[in-house]
Amino acid sequence: MPEADLAKQHKRRDWAAVLFAIALPTFVTLAYFVWSEGLMPGVRQVIYSGAKVLQFVFPVCWVWLVQKQRLQVWPPSARGILLGLAFGVAVLAAAMGLYHGWLKSAEFFTDGIVPIREKVSEMGVSSAWKFGALGIFYSLCHSFLEEYYWRWFVFTQLKRLIPLWPAIVVSALGFTAHHVLVIGTFFGITSPMTWLLSLAVAVGGVFWAWLYHRSESLIGPWIGHLFIDAAIFLIGYDIARPAFGG
Repeated sequence: MPEADLAKQHKRRDWAAVLFAIALPTFVTLAYFVWSEGLMPGVRQVIYSGAKVLQFVFPVCWVWLVQKQRLQVWPPSARGILLGLAFGVAVLAAAMGLYHGWLKSAEFFTDGIVPIREKVSEMGVSSAWKFGALGIFYSLCHSFLEEYYWRWFVFTQLKRLIPLWPAIVVSALGFTAHHVLVIGTFFGITSPMTWLLSLAVAVGGVFWAWLYHRSESLIGPWIGHLFIDAAIFLIGYDIARPAFGG
């Protein structure tokens, strides 16, 4: 096959992979929060867990087995740590201030309290220590997996196909899409809270993609991301605490 035709074929192949990767988390969210509604919690959790394994295994398999590139998920660079840390701490402080100073008593926020408590109960998180363990896992581990997926894979693949800033924006919108569904499950898809929080997610997605491009390391984006997940779970604990007897 002529080299030009082979390059076009590879480009089409890579577009298919990155579009699949962008859409997959949204389908995973729909499967768990919408399509499996009515099934036993254990069955729903198995479906969700299997889909998440597929999501996080796919990038490595694609880069290694299809593109035949060397895997380097964690470049040995400390660049970006201070920016990532500053961003994460600033957002955590702002989130806690907004929650305790305004949102906690705002009607459009309190509408989501009951659905959040029901979801926590459905997940089998029946005590403060279980909620804390879940928060630590998401803050430390899941935040890194999301950075690996969205910045290392989706953003990097897009950057090979389109210019830098369109790649940043498209990857951020993909990152935001499934969060809209999750947040909408609790607050309602038309709630101002859903779109306020989704906008915040999009801003985070833009910043972390830019920081990853600038630093060539996942460490800075991951540190920023884990502080924001920590803020979410601190607020979530305050909401769910009555169910723990606190």
